Amino acid sequence: MNDALLDSRGGQLLVGLAAGAAGVAGSYAATGYTPTFVASPIERTLSRTMPGEVVTVAITYLGSLGQQLNLATALALTWLLFTAGITAAVLAGRETNNRLLPTVGTAVVTWLVTAAVTRTLVPAVGPVVPAVAVVALAQAFDAYRGSTDPISSKRRQALSTVGVALGATAVGVSVGQRQRSMGETAPPLDAEGVDNEDLQAKLDTAEGNSFDIDGIEPLVSENFFEVDINSIDPNPTAEDYTLSITGAVESEASFSYEDLKQMDAVNQFSTLRCVGDQLNGDKIDTALWTGVPLRRLVEEAGPQSDCDCVFLKAEDGYEVEFPLEAFDRGLAVYGMNGNLLPRGHGYPVRAVIPGHWGEVNTKWLTEIEFLNREVDGYWEQRGWEGTGSVKPTATLKHDTMLDDDQRQLAGHAYGGLRGVSTVEVSTDGGSSWSEATLSDPLPAADGDGPAADAWRQWQYSYDPPGSTHTVVVRMVDRDGNVQTSEETDPAPTGPSGWVSKEFES
Repeated sequence: MNDALLDSRGGQLLVGLAAGAAGVAGSYAATGYTPTFVASPIERTLSRTMPGEVVTVAITYLGSLGQQLNLATALALTWLLFTAGITAAVLAGRETNNRLLPTVGTAVVTWLVTAAVTRTLVPAVGPVVPAVAVVALAQAFDAYRGSTDPISSKRRQALSTVGVALGATAVGVSVGQRQRSMGETAPPLDAEGVDNEDLQAKLDTAEGNSFDIDGIEPLVSENFFEVDINSIDPNPTAEDYTLSITGAVESEASFSYEDLKQMDAVNQFSTLRCVGDQLNGDKIDTALWTGVPLRRLVEEAGPQSDCDCVFLKAEDGYEVEFPLEAFDRGLAVYGMNGNLLPRGHGYPVRAVIPGHWGEVNTKWLTEIEFLNREVDGYWEQRGWEGTGSVKPTATLKHDTMLDDDQRQLAGHAYGGLRGVSTVEVSTDGGSSWSEATLSDPLPAADGDGPAADAWRQWQYSYDPPGSTHTVVVRMVDRDGNVQTSEETDPAPTGPSGWVSKEFES
């Protein structure tokens, strides 16, 4: 009886599966979590071809899990592509009795698949080495017939092959994770146009104004949310970066990264909220952004838009159109909280548009196009309408019993450009209202008055009535308008309504 692992169809498939997994891990080790990782283009294609209804359901009910499932699907498809090609190479070698063909075929197939998917040549070598190593090991096992027990020999060969594949996969993932963590560390901001004393003073003010309450973010968020159309972020370099001004303009213009850093910068607090956030969700955060006013960049281009609208384009293929009036308040940002903009938040440059939903605040900004007619952006093509002003919200993120038997409540309030003047709390389901204590506002960009577009924290303590009761919170803007009580789903224009919670006593 022939006990060679590769002489059976099952053994050939096992080797293909093991080598395919090692190849995926090898690509990750060589490229990290970047667009040249072999699964990235497949994941990106899935995110663009998925029907808008599916995207809406994923955002509304799955949140970030939907994006993770999309990436998992891309990884599985990549693995299957590698497996199919490598298994075919192994099979061809056994059928022709050519011992060299499985390893050579594996190398060629793995490189060709990776190069075709990623459209790169050198990074495509990454998956080749571990995939070939697994197939070569299986070949070596086949050449060795030391056991008189065929079943035991096959089992040892299979287990050893899988073990090497798992080892190669583990090493690849470990190396890739190390590259990823190193790439996410943002160095301190160093730009000629930045007023560092103003920047530090604003950060100190934010720290001093923040309530020290567990469970709610300080005024400058420590864990800023990330929402992107792809699971794997772009990885552009500052050296090659160019921001282009195009479309309905007198003359097109462009700026390098160094051009932007040499201009007089603005340090500005702004809160971002995702249009797909839940009513009392976590996709809302605040940072101190450093950048150049967008209006200053486009002045010399001479915009002549007939529709008073502008189109932003990003490195990852994202596009969004919104009113020129909102654009004129925006910044081309390269700094965040005293550091260079992290990759996950749009390095080298992103847009921050005060008072508008997060989808307008384009990351990895590469082009500003002035339009003569309105067009649909990425999310509008999928049924969303999130390019307008944010809806006011008061969140309830913290409740605890204090030593004096009072219950303490806390959260954030955000009204976009409307500002926040008051947060009101009801402990009887909305029959009566009391004012909460607000944190002092963050300072404006020019230091004159409060920030135009930043949240505030609130806290409120009360004596529980000793029975089941419902707490409701709402905010009032600077003009005295109470946020609407009408509760709406995130799709298509963002969530609204008063946040409430029932307590037993």
